[in-house]
Amino acid sequence: MTIAAHTLGCKLNYAETSDILRRLAAEGHTVVDWGRPADLYLINTCTVTAVAEKKCRTAIHQAHRLNPEARIVVMGCFAQVAAKEIEAIPGVTLVLGNDRKHLLPQILKSSPACGGDLGNPGNQAPLPTQNSAQQKNGFIDSAQRRFPKIGEQPAASPTNDFQDLQDLAQREPTAFPLQYSSGDRTRTFFKIQDGCDYFCTYCAIPFARGRSRSATIEETLCAARRIADSGAREVVLTGVNTGTFGQHQGESFLDLLRGLDAIPGIQRYRISSIEPNLLTDDILRFVASSRAFLPHFHIPLQAGSDHVLALMHRRYDTALYRSKLLSIKALMPDACIAADIMAGFNGENEEEFRKTLDFVDSLPISYLHVFTYSDRPGTAALRLAEKVPVAVRHEHTARLLELSERKHNAFIQSQLGTTRPVLWESSIKSEVGGRKSEVKNNLPPQTSNLRPPTSYLMEGWTDNYIRVSAPYDPALVGTVTQVLLGPDNIVRD
Repeated sequence: MTIAAHTLGCKLNYAETSDILRRLAAEGHTVVDWGRPADLYLINTCTVTAVAEKKCRTAIHQAHRLNPEARIVVMGCFAQVAAKEIEAIPGVTLVLGNDRKHLLPQILKSSPACGGDLGNPGNQAPLPTQNSAQQKNGFIDSAQRRFPKIGEQPAASPTNDFQDLQDLAQREPTAFPLQYSSGDRTRTFFKIQDGCDYFCTYCAIPFARGRSRSATIEETLCAARRIADSGAREVVLTGVNTGTFGQHQGESFLDLLRGLDAIPGIQRYRISSIEPNLLTDDILRFVASSRAFLPHFHIPLQAGSDHVLALMHRRYDTALYRSKLLSIKALMPDACIAADIMAGFNGENEEEFRKTLDFVDSLPISYLHVFTYSDRPGTAALRLAEKVPVAVRHEHTARLLELSERKHNAFIQSQLGTTRPVLWESSIKSEVGGRKSEVKNNLPPQTSNLRPPTSYLMEGWTDNYIRVSAPYDPALVGTVTQVLLGPDNIVRD
C-alpha cells in the first residue's frame, strides 16, 4: 500500500507523523511524497488557531481530489476536538484523536474501513472495544469516547460545556509512546513529553492532548540511544510543556538533560520550548556548561503586559520573564532566544498592546513566533467581554512581525565576524539563473540545464541557530565545522 502524509502544526506533530511512517514502512508499505497519488493519506492536524483548522480541511479536500478512491486518515489535535465535523467531510475514512494515533499501524490491520478485519488483528495486541455509536461506518471517533476521570477538576481548569473535551483533559496519564522523527541524516525531533495541566484561558491543547505525561528517564534514555545508533547528530527535544517532564514519576527535566548529555554519538541537543517559570537557574547553568546542549532557547511570552498575562492565566509576570532572559545572556552572551507572542487576545486594548511592543523591544530576544488570537471552543477566554476586532488583531500581528524582523536582523548583525560551530545538512540548494531552489536528493542531479556542481550550495545551522550556506561538499554532511560568519554565508530568506 502506498502512503502519503501531511503534517500541520508543531514539531511534536512532525515527530509523531515520522514515527508512524517509519513503522508502516517497516511493515512493507511504501511512503510517497504528499501531493502524489496514494492508497492511503495520513493528515496529522492542529487546532491552535482557526487558520490551522482551515488548513486541515484544505488538506483533506486535496487528498480526496488526488485520489477519490483512497482512504483518508485524519488524526491529531483537530481530530480530537472536532471528530464529528471531520467525519462528515467527503473521503474521510478514519478519525483518530491524540490518544490513539500512535496505534495507527495496528488499527490499519483491524479496521474494516481500512481493509482490515476487526475480529482478526493479527499479531498485534487487541484494541479496546468500541461500541456501535463510536464505530459507525468504519470510523473510530476518539473524541467521543469516555475516559476515566481522576477525581476533581484541576483548580486552574476552566468550566467547559464540551464534555467530550473535558474527558481527555481530565484523563489519568497513561503509558507514554516515545516517538521520534527519521529520514533526516542530521536532525531528529524527539517527543519526550505530551499534554499540559496549565489550562491557559486561550488554549485548547489540554483538551486536545490531555494531561501532562512522559516516560521515565531510563525509558527516554534508551530511546535516545536508539536515535544515536541511527546516526542522527542533533536531537530537538519536543513536547507540549516540556519542562514538566517526569513530574508524575517524581523525576525532573534537569536529570533527564544530564542523562542525555552523557550519551555518546549525539553531538547537539536543542530544547524546543520551555515555559519561563520552569526554566530554572540550575537548568541554565547546566546548559551553559554541558557538552552538547546548545545556546538556543524558545521561551513562550504570549504578552508583554502583566494585565494580559493574568487574563491568560499564565504562570509568570514580565519581571520573571525579563530575569530569565538576562540570566541566559549573562551565562551565554551569544545565545539565540525565541519567543511566542499572541496578537489580539481578548482584553488587549491599544494601551496593553503598546506595553507588549515596548517590553519585547527592551529584551534580548532574537526573533518572535507571532500568532493571531482566535477563539477556541471550550476555552475560558470566550467569557472575556472585551473582544479585539479582527482587523485590529491582524494590524497588531503585522507590527509584531516587523518588530521580530528588526530583532532578528540585530541579532545576526551582532554575530558577524564571530566563528560558530555549524552542523551541515544533507539538503542541497541549487542556484539556477540566479534563483535558489531545493534539490531533493543528496547529490546534485546531472542535468544539462543546470550550472556545474560548483554552483550547488549546502546549508547548516550554527549552535545559536543562524542558517549559513557553503559550496556543496558531500564529505561535510552530518559534520560540525567552525565557520566565520559574514554577510556572504548567512542565509536570511
